[in-house]
Amino acid sequence: MTDENVWFVTGAGRGMGVDIAKAALAAGHAVVATGRNPEKVASVLGAHDDLIVVALDVTDPASAEAAVQAGVDRFGRIDVLVNNAGNFNAGFFEELASEEFRAQIETTLFGPVNVTRATLPVMRGQRSGLVVTISSTAGIVGGEFLTAYAASKFGVEGWMESLAPEVAPFGIRTMLVEPGFFRTELLTPESTKYAASSIEDYAERTEQTVTAWKAMNGQQGGDPAKLADALVQLAGQEEPPLRFAAGADAVAAFERRANNLLAQANAYRDLSSSLALDLN
Repeated sequence: MTDENVWFVTGAGRGMGVDIAKAALAAGHAVVATGRNPEKVASVLGAHDDLIVVALDVTDPASAEAAVQAGVDRFGRIDVLVNNAGNFNAGFFEELASEEFRAQIETTLFGPVNVTRATLPVMRGQRSGLVVTISSTAGIVGGEFLTAYAASKFGVEGWMESLAPEVAPFGIRTMLVEPGFFRTELLTPESTKYAASSIEDYAERTEQTVTAWKAMNGQQGGDPAKLADALVQLAGQEEPPLRFAAGADAVAAFERRANNLLAQANAYRDLSSSLALDLN
């Protein structure tokens, strides 16, 4: 990659996507800024010689292909793909309707899958590129009220980790980004949908959890503009990290997960190690 690259950013009309697009432009890169509502994307990013705004529904493969082609038609290449678009379907598993669970997977797992599938042929042709996918600490450590969201993010983690060695021979790198709590729009009513309270056994905990999540909106400690600048910095490295823990709380989540896995591996080490076929 060169000092001036073409960035393709999904979900660029609100939240962290706005900051990422602005940071890339400020660093001298060209940006293909995409979103379901291109008018909103254009209004928040303004006019720029190295910016085009393209409509994109990440759940629609044809829309992804058209958006990528629009970027190539304008700039001739795509160097950095940032899979950022997402939402949050929160609720206890039994209270989440099957349709709500599937909708979460469609947006936050199959969404980046669709856009990456459309982009990889361009990057292979260039023999270079970087695929950045915004995951979450919920892709490292699960928790109650996160069953659908964590399922999608754990899926993203496994997909990207497996994709990395497949595309490395073509000069393409991948980077997972696991933000902790950043002051974005994820917890706003536009991005978060809470499952309806429908089971009495969960009623009190549902009310308490929804109240707590709503109170957290606008109080998160992470600065999305600083994260955007960090991503531009990391993308410029010859070997970007396979994973980037974004925020001190994310670092703590990584450490907690690593320690728990080690403890679980050791808890039944003898039994786990005694399961081989006896060939004598």
